Amino acid sequence: MSRQQAVQGVVLTGYTSSSDAFPQPPASAPQHGAPAPRRVSQIAGVLLLTQQLRKRPEEATDLLCDVSCFGYSLRRTGHYNVQRARPGEKPPYQRCNSQDSLDELALDDYWKEVEIIQHTGDAEQQEEVQLKVADEGEQEEAWLTEAGLATLFDESAADGEDSMVLLSTLTRTQAAAVERRVETLKQTLRKRNKPYSVPDVRDIFKPSPALDTKDSESTSTEGSEHRKTEATSSGEHSGVGNGAEPGGGGAETETDINLEVSFSEQALSYRDGSKVTQPINEADDKLPDFKVVRDKTGMTKVGDLSAADMKKVRRLVLIEMTALFDTAGLDLKTHKPLKIRVKESGLFGVPLSTVLEQDQRRVPGTRVPLIMQRLISHIEEEGLHTEGLLRVPGASTRVKTVCHELELKFYDGLFLWETLKQHDAASLLKLFIRELPHPLLTVEYFSAFISVLKFPTKKQQLQALNLLVLLLPESSRDTLKALLEFLQRVIDHKEQNKMTLNNVAVVMAPNIFMFKGFRSKITEQQEFAMATGMANIVRLFIRYQNLLWTIPKFVMNQVRKQNTENQRKMNRDRAVKKLLKKMAYDREKNIEKVEKSSEAEGGIIRVQAPQFTKVSMAVQLTEELQASDILTRFLSQDSSVSVKREDLCLFEIGGNIKERCLDEETYMKALLELNPAAEWVIKSVQR
Repeated sequence: MSRQQAVQGVVLTGYTSSSDAFPQPPASAPQHGAPAPRRVSQIAGVLLLTQQLRKRPEEATDLLCDVSCFGYSLRRTGHYNVQRARPGEKPPYQRCNSQDSLDELALDDYWKEVEIIQHTGDAEQQEEVQLKVADEGEQEEAWLTEAGLATLFDESAADGEDSMVLLSTLTRTQAAAVERRVETLKQTLRKRNKPYSVPDVRDIFKPSPALDTKDSESTSTEGSEHRKTEATSSGEHSGVGNGAEPGGGGAETETDINLEVSFSEQALSYRDGSKVTQPINEADDKLPDFKVVRDKTGMTKVGDLSAADMKKVRRLVLIEMTALFDTAGLDLKTHKPLKIRVKESGLFGVPLSTVLEQDQRRVPGTRVPLIMQRLISHIEEEGLHTEGLLRVPGASTRVKTVCHELELKFYDGLFLWETLKQHDAASLLKLFIRELPHPLLTVEYFSAFISVLKFPTKKQQLQALNLLVLLLPESSRDTLKALLEFLQRVIDHKEQNKMTLNNVAVVMAPNIFMFKGFRSKITEQQEFAMATGMANIVRLFIRYQNLLWTIPKFVMNQVRKQNTENQRKMNRDRAVKKLLKKMAYDREKNIEKVEKSSEAEGGIIRVQAPQFTKVSMAVQLTEELQASDILTRFLSQDSSVSVKREDLCLFEIGGNIKERCLDEETYMKALLELNPAAEWVIKSVQR
């Protein structure tokens, strides 16, 4: 179908007001009969776009995308009717990215939720979050510092040798991202006529980045032969898989998630022409069923690693995320939050870190705010079958009263939970999230989350979301995870509560994205255009949450390589310092290492459990022996252990990793080949 035909197939037939559905404007608004400026601009915009369609049919695709964005905006104060030439057929044009997959989804609930937020009188008034865009050059300095590469512009910075080790593990796209920031910083300093000590990029990467990439990729594919049957990333909540079309001819489909090769390297292949077919306009709740090939050395989730290794992960993920945006040609600008006055105690409108500090004084180890946990458990105790759960608001006056009572009585245990109604509890949960002084997705990466839908394929959108989730502060990441798990449980009861994935995403989007003062910082047209995009991002969050909290294997391989290099350096230093000390002790340790090495060569490992007074347990490895088998054997041999099976974890410690809680489906022989110097310890963990 030609573009001219596409234009002829859509006719704007009328505009019907529905302003009675929303609260009346204040007295200062124009009198009855005089159209509000906001509505005039909306109608004028649609008329203008209609005229443009007639004059410029060759630009129908872009203009119709704008019309649809205006169409959603009119849902706040009215509707326009769209008549297609052939009823029942799919739209004969491509929709803009912000509306992909939501053809049949009306955003009435989104705008109603916005109206509710505006008229609820949420908590106490507080300062709006103030954003600052970094000055030229300042952003590059901040980025290099956060990536652990401050020595590239500041010779006095610490961790100089660690920076060199980090650089040696980068892929070509990651190296290019670093080079681009260093070169930009150098040019900025040159413009300011300031002396600079930023090295030339050719000196930073003396070995060819291409060679480094080959080494890195060869490392990342180690163990690739140890694979298992493909497993879906979303467990029981998988929809109908609809990836590449049949006969597409590509070896890789849109639903295959490869965690062994850098995402930015994969995006480079896509950009250079090795494209896959992107499914368009999936039906309600029928997002692609993404699959990931399970590696025998085990999946690594957030929380499985030590703090030291997570620090390395975060630096690598920052570089990789930047490289991914660069490769896709997307501008990535971060914002700095300016300091604002915030409440120093309480539950609502308090920084997340402050709430967790309060909670941890009462319940050590708390990772998700207690008030949020209690609200979620109350909603689930009352039953997730309540129709319109999350969509139907609680009575505003009652919600305010309950909010005040919780502030006074929650920590003392005096609040009467049995009196709290289901819809009121859901409203309080949403209130807690949106009243955080700093948004749950952080000010720094807020624009990056918004930009995710600009990536050309769903797979790249998920890869970008995966990296951004890993960049979130631990408190935000844990809280977001608990929220998304709850939302999935709500969707699991959609037959009773009528809340599908789309319904929940539309209602929750303004609560997650509209932090204090957000709407005052964007134009109306931007807000209209962003509404569907925000709902789509929440949709991806919920649907693919199991995948988003996974640390990609190529990042883990880079961490292992860094640890190996650092260990070699430490061994050299230790050899010099301890040359004349503890020689007998060293000989004894060497003997132990030899014994351990000979056992490993014979396929035997020793598993320790000092927490349970278990000295050592010899385990003969087989090709099919998994971490779960070792835990089962441990419990069967030691009947005195009273810990639940699900609270035990087998840890990989030492060698080329600091500490890692193993996925129970990890094949031990494959992992031993990857890290022959590791020790194996069973410990109790808090899940």
